[in-house]
Amino acid sequence: MEKIIDEKQQGNSLIMEPKTENKRKLFIESYGCQMNFSDSEIVASILSKEGYNTTQQLEEADLVLVNTCSIREKAEQTVRKRLEKYNAVKRINPNMKVGVLGCMAERLKSKFLEEEKIVDLVVGPDAYKDLPNLIKEVEEGRNAVNVILSKEETYGDISPVRLQTNGVSAFVSITRGCDNMCTFCVVPFTRGRERSRDPQSIIEEVNDLASRGYKEITLLGQNVDSYLWYGGGLKKDFKDATPMQKATATSFASLLKMVAEAQPKMRIRFSTSNPQDMTLDVIEVMAAHRNICNYIHLPVQSGSDKMLKKMNRLHTREEYFTLIDNIKKLIPDCGISHDIITGFPTETEEDHKDTLSLMQYVKYDFGFMFAYSERPGTMAARKFKDDVPEETKKRRLTEIVNLQQEHSKYRTQQFIGKTVEVLIEKSSKKSDAHWSGRNTQNTVVVFPKENYEVGDFVNVKINDCTSATLIGEPIGYSENN
Repeated sequence: MEKIIDEKQQGNSLIMEPKTENKRKLFIESYGCQMNFSDSEIVASILSKEGYNTTQQLEEADLVLVNTCSIREKAEQTVRKRLEKYNAVKRINPNMKVGVLGCMAERLKSKFLEEEKIVDLVVGPDAYKDLPNLIKEVEEGRNAVNVILSKEETYGDISPVRLQTNGVSAFVSITRGCDNMCTFCVVPFTRGRERSRDPQSIIEEVNDLASRGYKEITLLGQNVDSYLWYGGGLKKDFKDATPMQKATATSFASLLKMVAEAQPKMRIRFSTSNPQDMTLDVIEVMAAHRNICNYIHLPVQSGSDKMLKKMNRLHTREEYFTLIDNIKKLIPDCGISHDIITGFPTETEEDHKDTLSLMQYVKYDFGFMFAYSERPGTMAARKFKDDVPEETKKRRLTEIVNLQQEHSKYRTQQFIGKTVEVLIEKSSKKSDAHWSGRNTQNTVVVFPKENYEVGDFVNVKINDCTSATLIGEPIGYSENN
C-alpha cells in the first residue's frame, strides 16, 4: 500500500505558462497516492497540446477530470461525492465533459458509464496518451473508455505540467505498476505489471527541474527499490534478458547515485519502499550523498509473521528488524515512517500485540494507519472472510494511533536544541508570520519569516515541538543555497 494523501490537487502550471492559443479549460483533481498526483501532471501536459489550459474554477471548465484511488473505501466515497458536484455543474453547463482517470477506472468502468451514467469517459493509468482520441469520441456523442494495461508505457517521453503550487518540490516517476501481489492491494490489477523508465530520461527531467528553480524532487514508484532498467520491458522478464543487458542493467541504488550526483545541490527523496526489495546498497548510497534525504517510508503493514504471510508480504518480522538495524547503523539520524493495517482477516489480539511491540522497537517518526477495508478484486476479498468486528478494528487502530503519537513526540523532542537545515516550502497554516518547510527527516519545521523566501535553504535552531512539528528560529542560510 502506498502512502495516501487525503487532499486534492488542482491549479495552473508553474513550469509551463498557460498557452495563449489554448482556448479550452481543464479542471483536474487528484485523490490517493503520490503517483496519482504525478499522473495528473502527465495528463495536463498531454492535454495542453490539445488546446487545454488548467483552471481552478470548476464552473468555467470544458473538461473535468478526477484522478481516482481504490486503495481505501473512503477515497472512493470522496470521488463519488465529487462526481455528484461535477454533474450538478454540468446541468448548468451541459457542454462540460466529465471523466474518471486512474485506479477506479478499470474496476468501475461499466458502472460509471452505463449503469449510473455519471461520466462521459473512463481512462486507465496506462491510457493517458489516448485521451485526445477519447475526447473526440465524447464530442461526437459517444461514451469513451480505455482501461487497457500496458507492458511498456512509462510516460518517460512526456514533460509533465507541474500542478503543484510552491515551485520548490516535484515528483519524478521512475516505475509503473507492481509485481508484489499483496493480498489486500488492488494496485497490480489497476496499474499492471512492473516496468521501469529509462534512466537517461529521468536524469533529463531532474536536470530540467533544477534549471527551472526546483530544489527538491521525489522519485516515485509503487515500489521504487524494485527499479530495474535493462533496455525496456517488464521487470519479470529480466530473467530472459541477454548477458549484455544483465551486465549493463541499472538498479535503484545506481539510479539514486546518478540522480544525486547529477544535481548535488538538489534534495532527493524517494517513495515508496518495500522491505523485501530494499537492499543494503541503497542505504549505502543514501549515507554517501548529503543531498539524499535521511528519510525512508518503509511500510510494514503488521508486526505479526502470521499476518505478514496472510498478506503475502515477502518479509518476516525479523528481516524487517534487520533492515531497520542496518538503516540506523549507516544513517543514525534517519527518519522512518510506516503504513500499518489493523484488523486484517483472522487477526488476533496476539497479532495486534506483535504490531505494537514492533512499533516499540522501531519508534517511527510518523505513520499512516488504517483499519482494514475489504477492496473488491483483491485476493483477500476473494479468499478471506472479513471477520474482525468493526469495534475491534476501531479499538486496535486507536491503540496504534496513540502509540504512534507517543513515538512521534519522542522523535521530535530529540531535535530540541539542535540546528537543522530546512527547505522553505510555504507560509505556515497557522501564522502568516512564519514559514513552513521540512528538514531532511521529512519533519515539518516552522520559524519566523524574517527576510527569507520560499525555496531558500535555512539553518533553523529548534526550541520547541509538538508531536508533528518542530518550532525554531532561523540562524542563517545553509551552505546549500
